[in-house]
Amino acid sequence: MARRALITGITGQDGSYLAEYLLGQGYEVWGLARGQANPRVSRLRKLLADVQVVRGDLLDQGSLISAVERVQPDEVYNLGAISFVPMSWEQAELTAEVTGMGVLRMLEAIRVCSGVSRGSAASGQIRFYQASSSEMFGQVSETPQTERTAFHPRSPYGVAKAYGHFLTQNYRESYGMYAVSGILFNHESPRRGAEFVTRKVSLGVARIKLGLDTELRLGNLEARRDWGFAGDYVRAMHLMLQAGTPEDYVIGTGRMKSVRELVQAAFAAASLDWEQYVVTDQALHRPAEVDLLCADPKKAQVQLGWEPTMPFDELVATMVEADLRLLSNGGDPDQDSSWP
Repeated sequence: MARRALITGITGQDGSYLAEYLLGQGYEVWGLARGQANPRVSRLRKLLADVQVVRGDLLDQGSLISAVERVQPDEVYNLGAISFVPMSWEQAELTAEVTGMGVLRMLEAIRVCSGVSRGSAASGQIRFYQASSSEMFGQVSETPQTERTAFHPRSPYGVAKAYGHFLTQNYRESYGMYAVSGILFNHESPRRGAEFVTRKVSLGVARIKLGLDTELRLGNLEARRDWGFAGDYVRAMHLMLQAGTPEDYVIGTGRMKSVRELVQAAFAAASLDWEQYVVTDQALHRPAEVDLLCADPKKAQVQLGWEPTMPFDELVATMVEADLRLLSNGGDPDQDSSWP
């Protein structure tokens, strides 16, 4: 009998790549979707026709219990969140409820449906993956960041993620649940939402190349991040739930690039001079900036055998090429996606 996986946030970048990967591994994949007519579900089904959908909402405890009871999953991947950091200042309470409290509700749904009590053994229970974030490190105390680096989040999003991370640890220690967190650093792809800086850059370059725009406005060009390919990172999620012991892992490339270097690579991929088109805008800076994030993924490399496969310049070029195809074919990045 095929193993069953339940994925929250399945219509997002990571959810789609994870579903694709798990289907390839022979899983029966279910996605949690809210609403009666969610348009993103139909988009997902065009890519992954074999994914099954169950209704539920991270804001509604009862719906999560019903979803877990119906699916009877072997593994739950909690990727659902308000994930755009700038939005978390504008909708801080909603971010806390979905990104933070949503973790509690899903853990409780698993605990209730599994009949878990304090001190129970993890063997044979539903295995739970929590999508933690490098944004929890925020104003970093050391570089690179490891599983032991202290958190100092600099946004409501980072604070909510830290809450979910510690809660996952707490349920693991209190109830013996197989519950792990992957502290994932920035990971991108042509499926990235148009609001994120990497996709904003690749779309901006494509628009300029096609004569649809004349400039690209950006905020802090000096912020540095550890950027990798989302398709690589979902493999790490799966590996964490196959390990004999539930542990948390930092996932990243171990190499930093600035937003300026991202811009340079993107314009170079389209044979354009970035300095002719990029305008910096103070209004686009964060209220509390995170200056640099860089992973130390040694634990995942040694214990899970995980390694990233796509170099930074190749990732950026892939995104620019995908957006050139999308816009050339009349696609709307706000309605569609450059998903293959």
